[in-house]
Amino acid sequence: MTRVLLVDDDALVRSALAMMLDGAEGIAVVAEACDGAEVPDAVAAHFPDVVLMDLRMPRVGGIEATRRLRRLPRPPEVIVLTTFDTDDNVVAALRAGAGGFLLKDSPPARIVAAIHRVAAGEPMLSPQITRRLMESVTTRADAYRRAVDALAALTPREHEVALAVARGEGNAEIAGTLGMSVPTVKSHVSRILAKLALNNRTQLALLAHDADLI
Repeated sequence: MTRVLLVDDDALVRSALAMMLDGAEGIAVVAEACDGAEVPDAVAAHFPDVVLMDLRMPRVGGIEATRRLRRLPRPPEVIVLTTFDTDDNVVAALRAGAGGFLLKDSPPARIVAAIHRVAAGEPMLSPQITRRLMESVTTRADAYRRAVDALAALTPREHEVALAVARGEGNAEIAGTLGMSVPTVKSHVSRILAKLALNNRTQLALLAHDADLI
């Protein structure tokens, strides 16, 4: 029997989840909590195997509550169940130690399956989340490759100047650091922008960021 703790600041959501899981085979809802701050005590008192965790709650949110739980000697698994599916939320939850991330409009069967899978140590993401993460990774990978390829066209000296510009250094500072005159720095910057088809220093900084150089 998989023991489940429900954590959500909305009593109606907790009630609906409890009713849904009540008839699920092999699952027992052992406790409820209305805020992440209550989770450690609830876990200590009821020993759940899986915590269904809301993301946004008044005092302690789901990500911080998950982070605290995962520091315990024998922590329960966590599934974040939320209406917020931004990339930052997903990544933050997974980094905090969540084993699953589902949207609240997921079909009941998917939530039940997620509980069983995560309890067995297998990760579970909703199809929408998986698709968005894959698109995000692909987009970032493409941006990285484009940036690296573009910067490869620079000479070693231009590369040094480009990195200094990307770090926000002014012409005088770059000149002092690299041992060249200010007019020479300006000439390098103009040549770099033209070579990379960029309009300004900000775009150069973004390109360096995409290439993981800053």
